[in-house]
Amino acid sequence: METLLIQLFASFFQVGLFSVGGGYAAIPLIQNQVVDTYHLLSLAEFADLITIAEMTPGPVAINSATFVGIRVSGLLGAVLCTISCILAPIFFSLVLAYIYNKYSSLDAVKTVLSCMRPAVVALISSAALSILLLALFGSASAALTPGNLKWVELGLFLTAFALLRLKKAGPIMVIFGSGIVGTLLYSLIPGLLA
Repeated sequence: METLLIQLFASFFQVGLFSVGGGYAAIPLIQNQVVDTYHLLSLAEFADLITIAEMTPGPVAINSATFVGIRVSGLLGAVLCTISCILAPIFFSLVLAYIYNKYSSLDAVKTVLSCMRPAVVALISSAALSILLLALFGSASAALTPGNLKWVELGLFLTAFALLRLKKAGPIMVIFGSGIVGTLLYSLIPGLLA
């Protein structure tokens, strides 16, 4: 039990330490720690976790840390993961706020910040692609063939994407609407799950 708690603490301390760019940038780091390195969750469980973390109030990284902790080690794990996830960001936020206020007018500081943006976009895109492949093909490493494609999920994805980008629909309504439509489709047409 102690070894598991130490692994959880170390994992989410790393997530907090290296998730430059916010909660979405933390998703691939969390995936690496809890799915790939320590095998605490399967990729499908991880996708469910991210969905729940998105739907609940608060930052994605902290919600994810709390959910992983409670799933793996109960209430103690949830508290430990949450605290370890925020320790490094609190420290660095205080230090960087001081430095930024003092040196924000320097060109070197502006250059460093602008150079970090592409890496953050790459981290977010990587996590999004893994979750998209899992949703559409059942596995992030599955053969990307039309026979493996989940057509209902593809339709829901395209509809949700269009509603969010073109109609500027609220994300909460899109999430709940997708859940309702998907549940109805799978309930009314049982062969879709095969």
